[in-house]
Amino acid sequence: MSGTTSLSRWHPAVIWSTWFWSGLIPRAPGTMGSLAALPFGILILYFFGAPTLGMAALFAFFTGWWSTKIYLDKTGKSDPGEVVIDEVAGMWLALHAADMSLLMILLAFALFRLFDIWKPWPIRWLDKNVKGAFGVMIDDVAAGLVASVLLVIIKRVYYGYF
Repeated sequence: MSGTTSLSRWHPAVIWSTWFWSGLIPRAPGTMGSLAALPFGILILYFFGAPTLGMAALFAFFTGWWSTKIYLDKTGKSDPGEVVIDEVAGMWLALHAADMSLLMILLAFALFRLFDIWKPWPIRWLDKNVKGAFGVMIDDVAAGLVASVLLVIIKRVYYGYF
């Protein structure tokens, strides 16, 4: 973590922004952060339901915005790959539309990663035009929302109640 000011790995903003250091894994930090978010999201969905998972995603978004701002300010970086709390919020939004079947969980993960990497409009516009900590967070939230809507449509077709 190079930048204008050193930031300890134990700083709460580092722990939260990197989702318990999962973003520090050298290869594919966004995918690693999404994978690290998945078990927590599944547990929240299973024990507390979709509305609570949606609230948890909002919590991750707002606290992620806070911790990412600190991280950016302290490191001097603009959109560091190791910050993956945005993937947590987006992954949980996508998962919020799933049910507990393995197929729907895998689809939620795959759709979120697809939209997060591909960045179709308006996700790409947000990624290019919204800066700072909010900008880091918002494109992944948009990817999670798009994945969630598409997953709802897929579920309706798959289960035959469209």
